[in-house]
Amino acid sequence: MGKAGKTLHMILLICSMLNSSLAKSSIYNVVEFGAKPDGISDSTKGLLGAWKKACGSMKPARIVVPQGHFLVARAVTFDGKSCVNKAISITIHGTLLAPSDYTLIGNALCWLNFYRVSGVSIHGGVLDARATSLWHCKISSKTNCPIGAASLGLRNSDNIVISGLTSLNSQMFHIIINGCEKVIMHGVKIIAPGNSPNTDGIHVEFSSHVTILKPRIRTGDDCISIGPGTSHLWIENVACGPGHGISIGSLGWDLREPGVKNVTVRKAVFLKTQNGFRIKSWGRPSSGFVKDVHFENATMNDVQNPIVIDQNYCPYHNHCPNQASGVEVSDVTYKEIHGTSATRVAVKFDCSSEHPCQRITLEDVKLTYKNHDPQAMCNHAHETALGIVQPQISCLKNEAVDVISKIYDFARLEDEVDFLTTQSEQERQKMKNIKLGDVFKSKEIILAFLVGAGLQVPETKGLTFDEVELI
Repeated sequence: MGKAGKTLHMILLICSMLNSSLAKSSIYNVVEFGAKPDGISDSTKGLLGAWKKACGSMKPARIVVPQGHFLVARAVTFDGKSCVNKAISITIHGTLLAPSDYTLIGNALCWLNFYRVSGVSIHGGVLDARATSLWHCKISSKTNCPIGAASLGLRNSDNIVISGLTSLNSQMFHIIINGCEKVIMHGVKIIAPGNSPNTDGIHVEFSSHVTILKPRIRTGDDCISIGPGTSHLWIENVACGPGHGISIGSLGWDLREPGVKNVTVRKAVFLKTQNGFRIKSWGRPSSGFVKDVHFENATMNDVQNPIVIDQNYCPYHNHCPNQASGVEVSDVTYKEIHGTSATRVAVKFDCSSEHPCQRITLEDVKLTYKNHDPQAMCNHAHETALGIVQPQISCLKNEAVDVISKIYDFARLEDEVDFLTTQSEQERQKMKNIKLGDVFKSKEIILAFLVGAGLQVPETKGLTFDEVELI
């Protein structure tokens, strides 16, 4: 199935799940179970009462949160262990408010936690964690600040749909997907100030077959973060900024850690973010890995670090492991990525000295810095460039340059021009068997061959033939 077909399939699947959950469903309004839309009275019991009733229903159930502000004054778990119902829809027209006193939920894993549920969908509404005072506590470096709760948690669950939900001002992460399968998120909005600490937008870990479509994320940390044990993740049509970009990691903190594989991110726009696409791992031994990752069709607008692989990650530069990362990074593609870098170094590949990055491919990448060509940094990486790649990267192996190297192997021919223009398969086979000879003395011959073969000519401005041969 093509990329456009996959997106259409996901949208049709969402519609199908919505229709099946709403058809002939029992409706439970949280107000009927004691919830009050005044923003002052604790509505926790009303939510749990409606949840219990929906779980016991033998037919599809719909929980409705009407307009108004509903205070949820403590951390709540919607447990699906005893749920007989596998088709529960929660429609939120109003706003769920966290307590203004952050200590009431600050030590919980999640404020609203869906655990061991199946077939649950959440549509619309606003989750407002009101975490400003907790951020101030953290920024002031006080030692008694709680770590903070994620606003919404999906744990050990499957067949989940989240659409049209807005999360405001989370204490910690906005949304966590942990240990789940078959999750679809569509049109989710994440909003928090750019200086709010640790407020990742959507965090996925130990989960598979997760699809995130059309998120709009403005926050103080990663817009989307991808943790260990994630596979078959599809992210499309992302708007990110402010924030720290889209990150795989950090990985490699644990010695035995599952890897990340089969991740696709396409159609992303980054606005004044700290990073664009980032892979990060700690510099210490680990069994983790990152492979089969595709970053495609992205626009960078004044992004500090558009493309980054950082395998010496240590954010506060304090008690850093200072070892070689054991996380193996391979088969990562960056394709059709354009825009502007806010710093001179637009591409940074700082890979593990013991496990160099393998098969990193850049295709049609064009980044600028203040209307000039930016720089790139490359350590312990084996990469290939296809088409235009700007900035130029020293460790890249360009397709056209590779052809030039092969041409050098066909040297010492009596008639170089006639040989290069030969189109027969027999002559092509001859070329493969000729050993390394002298370098061609005519640059025009090489360029004519490349153009005739339909290949893009690499930038060789200011280089001698001897220097080009070593690229």
